[in-house]
Amino acid sequence: MTKPMDDMILVSVDDHVVEPPDMFDAHLPERWKDKAPRVVHKDDGTDVWFYEGQELPNIGLNAVSGRPPEEYGIDPTAFSEMRSGCLDIHARVGDMDANGVLGSMCFPSFPQFCGQLFARTEDKEQAEAMLRAYNDWHVDEWCGTYPGRFIPLGLPALWDPELAADEIRRLAAKGCHAVTFSENPEKLGYPSFHSPHWDPLWRACSDEGTVVCLHIGSSSQLVITSVEAPINVMITLQPMNIVQAASDVLWSRVLQEFPDLRIALSEGGIGWIPYFLERVDYVYKHHRAWTGHDLGMLPSELFRERFVTCFIDDAFGLESRRHLDLSMVTWECDYPHSDSTWPASPEALYGALVRAECTDAEIDAITYQNALRIFSYDPFASIPKEQCTVGALRAKASSAGVDTEIRSMGTPPPRPESPIRIIDLAERAMGKKPA
Repeated sequence: MTKPMDDMILVSVDDHVVEPPDMFDAHLPERWKDKAPRVVHKDDGTDVWFYEGQELPNIGLNAVSGRPPEEYGIDPTAFSEMRSGCLDIHARVGDMDANGVLGSMCFPSFPQFCGQLFARTEDKEQAEAMLRAYNDWHVDEWCGTYPGRFIPLGLPALWDPELAADEIRRLAAKGCHAVTFSENPEKLGYPSFHSPHWDPLWRACSDEGTVVCLHIGSSSQLVITSVEAPINVMITLQPMNIVQAASDVLWSRVLQEFPDLRIALSEGGIGWIPYFLERVDYVYKHHRAWTGHDLGMLPSELFRERFVTCFIDDAFGLESRRHLDLSMVTWECDYPHSDSTWPASPEALYGALVRAECTDAEIDAITYQNALRIFSYDPFASIPKEQCTVGALRAKASSAGVDTEIRSMGTPPPRPESPIRIIDLAERAMGKKPA
């Protein structure tokens, strides 16, 4: 390995946007503007989105980059307590520069990871208007303001696979080749991966080269051993829990029926995958005579060919990379969530790459080349490549005076007398306080 850290090019395939209050103003037809989600500032000082009679608070852990860890929490928060890069596109690009990150794909916040909020809207014509407005804001405004800096990501119409397919094709024409989807649609009350119900969506994604991104938590359910378990149990298990979606899709009919379809396991990590591949091959060899499953190849081969794997900080996974298809491994920053490595992502990643003794070619593949190919993303059409390195971007941020100092953004929450439990998170996510 000879590549210096400052010469790396970093593309993150998992970050998050905290949507700004005015996001619908320019993208929703006049007919629907009085129905649009709106931000309400509450008497307790928090900001919440309000839609269809439902309050949607901004949970603290979703926007903590730049704050000291002792101020992390699960209580609803206000925009004023967030770093401006969470919701302001200009500040976001500044924060990307300061972190040496060239490109970013941003998952939604208040509509939930795969647009569950709009899918719950009773008037489906209204739901479609909201979904299209959101997607137009995301592609044209959020991503479009800085060409070359973002990988656009669409929300699907979960309630109607034909409509979802039409939207995927519409977005592909705008240059968007990624769509977020549920890691377990059955948990949302829809047919499972094993049903032909979703075939129009899969077909559209296959035709358009659109990657289906299954983000952890997109089943709207937490990883629960017990509602009384400390929240550390959930935080520990959440990334590894994507193994359930991986197994579900791998053994379903989807990958065989749609041979060009690719699935991204967003924020799922990679360290667990070698044993998973060993296990699925064992199951296939030992049980297919009576289960009736014939994949035409080993499950591990199918997984390596079709699943995009994504990690934030996974040194063990990098050391085990010979068991993976390295052309399908991608990196994530997770800004501004609590697991993010911002503003020291290059240092964290480079250290793991060095310890794993990755070659320069392997580094280039993991840090940017795979993301460009998989997501049909070409930043160099807008930005000269020599301006895209960690060193060049950080120099730009320094000249612009981007401040990355970790600083208090509000009153720290009271230190709990006992560990925060999973049930506390669930209650506060619904805007309730535990008794």
